[in-house]
Amino acid sequence: MERQGDYFQRVEECLFQSAEIKRQTALKCSNSIRNAAELIAETFRSGGKVLLCGNGGSAVDCQHMAAEFVSRVAKDFERPALPALALTTDTSFLTAFSNDCGFEGVFERQVQALGRAGDLLLCISASGNSANVIRAVKAAVKINMRTIVLTGSRGRLAGMAHIAISVPSTDTQRIQETHLAIEHIVCELVESMLFHKPDSLMATEVMIGRAHNDQ
Repeated sequence: MERQGDYFQRVEECLFQSAEIKRQTALKCSNSIRNAAELIAETFRSGGKVLLCGNGGSAVDCQHMAAEFVSRVAKDFERPALPALALTTDTSFLTAFSNDCGFEGVFERQVQALGRAGDLLLCISASGNSANVIRAVKAAVKINMRTIVLTGSRGRLAGMAHIAISVPSTDTQRIQETHLAIEHIVCELVESMLFHKPDSLMATEVMIGRAHNDQ
């Protein structure tokens, strides 16, 4: 029974830790979240597309965000498709290039092939030090793509991008949990900025503004 009590306590600790990091993120990252959404909306508005890259759990997040843009966030809100592509999904290219040329260039190469000036590269890395993501950012900057990174409180990436959303944590799991919340907010804000999405999203925007004013 004592062991079961320990497990219960651990469940509470993890949930409270996650909630606290999200609270700190609301206080410290509201501006960068809003600015990221504005830059993405501007990219779509001007005819550009969004490319996304990351590793592991962040690769899944890239696919998630791309799906939200191409499809939509909520099924009851009709709007046109938005051009977004996760660079983490083409298994033939990923395995061929990694096998022949090395994994560190696997996103850089796709940016060179698919990216154009006026497009945007969105990178997700909990560590902020993923070599293949760093190379992708450098490649994007060379061709005048705009760049956004979602990361934690450490690593090189935050200082390389036009906009960095740096979750105030060094715990990979907590960072990834918070990244998912940020990704949903960004997708909702972009929809609102482009298509004047009503009521439900406006509450999200009010909360972001409120958190910023409380700093």
